[in-house]
Formats: sequence, C-alpha cells, structure tokens
Amino acid sequence: MSAEGAGPGPEPGPLCPDHGQALRWFCCSERRPVCAACAGPGGRCRGHRIRRTEERADELRNKMVDQCERLQLQSIGISKYMAEVLPGKNQKVVSTASAARELVIQRLSLVRSLCESEEQRLLEQVHGEEERAHESILTQRVHWAEALQKLDTIRTSLVDMLTHLDDLQLIQKEQEIFEKTEEAEGILDPQESEKLNFNVKCAWSPLLTQLWATGVLGSLTGLEDVRIDERTVSPFLQVSDDRRTLTFRAKKSKACADGPERFDHWPNALASTSFQAGLHAWIVNVQKSCAYKVGVASHQLPRKGPGSDSRLGHNAFSWVFSRYDQDFRFSHAGQHEPLRLLRCPARLGVLLDLQGQELLFYDPDSGTVLHTHRAPFLGPLVPVFAVADQTLSITC
Repeated sequence: MSAEGAGPGPEPGPLCPDHGQALRWFCCSERRPVCAACAGPGGRCRGHRIRRTEERADELRNKMVDQCERLQLQSIGISKYMAEVLPGKNQKVVSTASAARELVIQRLSLVRSLCESEEQRLLEQVHGEEERAHESILTQRVHWAEALQKLDTIRTSLVDMLTHLDDLQLIQKEQEIFEKTEEAEGILDPQESEKLNFNVKCAWSPLLTQLWATGVLGSLTGLEDVRIDERTVSPFLQVSDDRRTLTFRAKKSKACADGPERFDHWPNALASTSFQAGLHAWIVNVQKSCAYKVGVASHQLPRKGPGSDSRLGHNAFSWVFSRYDQDFRFSHAGQHEPLRLLRCPARLGVLLDLQGQELLFYDPDSGTVLHTHRAPFLGPLVPVFAVADQTLSITC
C-alpha cells in the first residue's frame, strides 16, 4: 500500500523532556514515568526501583477495582442503614421520648402530690398549734382574772378590817386575817411558760427542708466570694496567696505578727466578709482533711487563749459542722449533736438564711441535707473555719 493510501498511525504518547524517548518505565522512588535513558546506567534514576509502565498501570487498575468494590459495599451498607436502621431509630426516639415525658409527668405529679400533702399537713399543724396557744392564753386569762378578783376581795376585806375594827375586834379576827393572808400568798405571780408561746417547730419537716434547700440552691445565681481574713489566721495555719486555702502545720509560726483579731491558740480563721441579711451559700472542699470545722461565728467570738471561749462550737458565738476522723457533729454553745452520715462528704456546702434564722449544711455532690439548725442569730455572722489535719479550701 502506498504512503498516500495508508491511514494515520497511532499518535505518539508523551515523551521524556530530557531525552525525547517514550515513557515506558515507572520510577517508584520518584513516583513518575521515565524513559529508558532515564532508567539506564547513566540516567537520573539509576539505583532507583524501576518497573515497566504496563505493570504499574495494571497494579493501579487492580487497586481501583478493589476500591470500587469497597465503595459498592459501603454504598450497600449505607443504603441498608438508611432503609432499616434509621427508621427504627426514629421510632425508638419517639417511644423513648414518650416514656421520658411520662416519667417526668409521673415524678413531678408525685412530688406535687407530696408537696400538697405536706403543705396540708404542716398548715394543719400550724393551725392546731395556733389554736392550742390561743386556748392556753385564754385559760391563763380566765385563771388570772379569777386570781385578780380573789386578791381584790381579800384586799378589800383586809382594808375594811383595818378601817372599822378596834384593837379588841382586830385581835378577835386574827384567825380570819391569817387565813385570808395565807390564801393571798397561795396566789403566785405569773411565770413565763412555753405553753403560752407558738411552737415554730410545728412548721418544720425533713421533706420541706430538703425541698426548700433544693429550690434555694437551684435559684441562687452563684456562690459567695468568701476569702480568709489574714489578720485572724492562727499561727498554726498557713493561708494561700488567693486566701482560699488553709493548711495546718504542727509547729507554731513565728512569722505571724500578733494582733487583736488573730486566734493565738486554736487553729481557727475567719472570713473577711460578714452577712447581716438575706440568703448566702458557699462550699468548702474538705476531701483532704480528717479534722476540720466549718460554719459561722459572731464578731464577738473571742480570739485569745486555750479555753472554750475561743474554741469553735464550745461557746455561744459559733455554730459549726465538725469532723474528727469518722466522728461528725454539729456544735454550738458547748452542745454537740452527733450526725450519722452515710459517707464522708468531699465537699461541704453551707447555706445561711438570716431572714428565716436558719443555718443548713449540705452535700453539694448529692444535694443531701446533712444538718439544719434554727435559732435566732444576734448580729452579723461571718464564715469561720478550723483545720487540724492537712488542708481545706473554699470553692471558687
């Protein structure tokens, strides 16, 4: 066949830019196609791992086939997940959400019912106590009205004798005078009686305290920024730079300058902030200590000497929750009430309600109320701390 009649030949592929030869080889080191001259002894790829282009292409085709198969299997898996799993998940979400709603409604209904029952019970107790107090006051009023009438009658009779009887007549009335005097002396002066007072304890209950504490703690916007007053820190304690941590040391520090505010014997310290009204809460990390006291005190608390006057919980000016090893107590005015705790709290929360005249200690990790003390507090109160083992820290 003549050259004029022949068809066009195959177009040549890319050529090596350095040698102008066909790229029939593949350099695995440089990961690019090369020509025979590049792959030869004098070429730039000498010493490299060289393969034929066809072999490398076949290897890539095999990998692509494997990848396509994996992609097909993945697509099948996704399609199956969308067709079978997601609809089931959707249905499960619907049923689980429905069960959750029922649980919320059921539990809140129970709580509401308990609250209503507790409200009715406590209000009935308050009403009953009010009626009892009124009745006691009425009984006392009748009793003392009769006593007044009797005293008035006796006094009138005695005055009449004094006015109208002569000496002989008066002597003859001596027995009657004696009897009237004895009768008058039998009428004692009124005495204070708790029966005439309203007993506020009738309005208290563990359930109400727990619900109230939970509600108050949930509504508080934050904890008080309680810090240690360095002027009060015992020489047996070391205070951190941020004034939140107290560390016990067995040897008395000589670096502490003595002053009227400083405790000089017991390992005590007061906060720098005092409270006069309202609700206040703070938390103390007590996990590292087996001997500590946490609570509140009056500014009247003495600071000097080894006596009970400056020992927390042993005087009328301090109210504290204390731990010594496994012994937990609430102490005030030398009265120590043992507390039975199921576990040692890692953190101790303090809630002070000055309007309600209530001091409450709780476990912030479980929300459990550990102890409640209700009594009139005189004057401003300040957070107080003592530690005789390792450290305690006020939570930020």
